[in-house]
Amino acid sequence: MSSYLPAIFAIVLSYLLGSLSFAVIVSKALGMADPRSYGSKNPGATNVLRSGNKGAALATLLLDALKGWVPVFVVNHYGSHWGLGQGTAAVAGFAAFLGHLYPVFFGFQGGKGVATAAGALVGIDWLLGLATGCTWLIVAIFFRYSSLASIVAAFFAPAYYLIGGRIAWPLDLTVLLSLVSISLLLIWRHRENIRRLAAGTESKLGSKTKK
Repeated sequence: MSSYLPAIFAIVLSYLLGSLSFAVIVSKALGMADPRSYGSKNPGATNVLRSGNKGAALATLLLDALKGWVPVFVVNHYGSHWGLGQGTAAVAGFAAFLGHLYPVFFGFQGGKGVATAAGALVGIDWLLGLATGCTWLIVAIFFRYSSLASIVAAFFAPAYYLIGGRIAWPLDLTVLLSLVSISLLLIWRHRENIRRLAAGTESKLGSKTKK
């Protein structure tokens, strides 16, 4: 059982790191309104952008991405001393993502996890993160819907991993299952956005909260 302790420890720490809701933390530090009180009420960078404070939105985006990237990077680079491999690193990234969705420090009411998922993907492999990020960017530029871009990118992330496994990296079943789990949860968390997209009432990128 002791051989599993380092992996369990890494996963729990990753979840706790993911539970830091930087949208709320950054907004409070800057004296802004709680992002859970306006717009989509989602504590994420896109909703913070609706406040009109681009700096706060950028800080939220970067910090949320970092908390997905850091656990994967640390396990990949230092976990071998404790028998931890890429599979554990991917699960740690998933745990950070899960922490963002259901943060223990904020009543389990979190965001949708797009930035945190992106950070985890970059940690797994920068090419995987780049391909998925470019997919998000292309959809966002053409359609100006962050939610649509996130849903499409989530759908393609596991596919890119499988394609890249034939070219750039060895395939790992645990990594693939972690990616599929992240993608399915991302799409699930965007279910209300999907309804609004279908109804034509979804907010576009850059739109501010109505006073």
